Amino acid sequence: MAIEQVQNLPQQYVTDLGADYGKQLAGLTSIPLDTARLAPQVAAQDPLQTQAYNLAGSGVGAYEPFLTQQAAYSGPQAYQAFQSPYQQDVIDATLSEFDKQTQAGLTGIGQLAAQSGNLGGGREGVMRSEYMSNQDANRALINSKLLQQGFNQSNLNAQTAFNQQGQLGGNIQDFQTADINQLGRLGGLQQAQTQAGLDATREANRLEAFEPYERLGTYGSGVASLFSGNAPFGNQSTVTPNPTPLQTALGTASVLSGIFGGGQPNRQQQQVERQVLGA
Repeated sequence: MAIEQVQNLPQQYVTDLGADYGKQLAGLTSIPLDTARLAPQVAAQDPLQTQAYNLAGSGVGAYEPFLTQQAAYSGPQAYQAFQSPYQQDVIDATLSEFDKQTQAGLTGIGQLAAQSGNLGGGREGVMRSEYMSNQDANRALINSKLLQQGFNQSNLNAQTAFNQQGQLGGNIQDFQTADINQLGRLGGLQQAQTQAGLDATREANRLEAFEPYERLGTYGSGVASLFSGNAPFGNQSTVTPNPTPLQTALGTASVLSGIFGGGQPNRQQQQVERQVLGA
């Protein structure tokens, strides 16, 4: 007996779209992605950063020469480097003038002795002795004061130089630090800009690489929606399968039964049926 089956088949264009999607999916996924274009990249050190790094390295200990020179401006002998080369000339000229005045004083003592009638006498000798003793003391005092003034001035100059060297050493370190910081900041800005460019290029490469997948995914979603919503609009077909040998045999037996009459089958009928069914 025939079996009738009813199938809801999709529209032909839907079937064609599904086949086309499958081919495209197989083709696209068979092509490997160029992952090198999608790999993260790190921006190299900017030239300004390199300059800052080199300056920092070369600037280490840059103040040491100033400290070494500063050490020469301290200690008991430091003033000697700052003595005026004309100091001794000033002392000599001052003492020479003092000696002239001393000699003039001796002349005056002689004149007084002559006027008083004691020229060459003991009183004149005492006066000369006292006068020279006072003058020698005054001469030594003048010489000492001049030397002290020179020493004080030289020592003050040495102290000034000592302070200046220390300040210069500190200033140089501060200036270098300021330069390093400024170069580092500017270099950092440039490096960040370069990194942003690399990131933008990588993102553009990613969009380009995955655009076919995203487009095919949208295509596949549309095809899937057509398949899932196609049942009410599909073609209905009736399929009647060909009878099986058993069904044919049974049908033949029924026909033979009609030919040979109803009721109990006779021996000939039974033999025919056995032959047919055995077939």
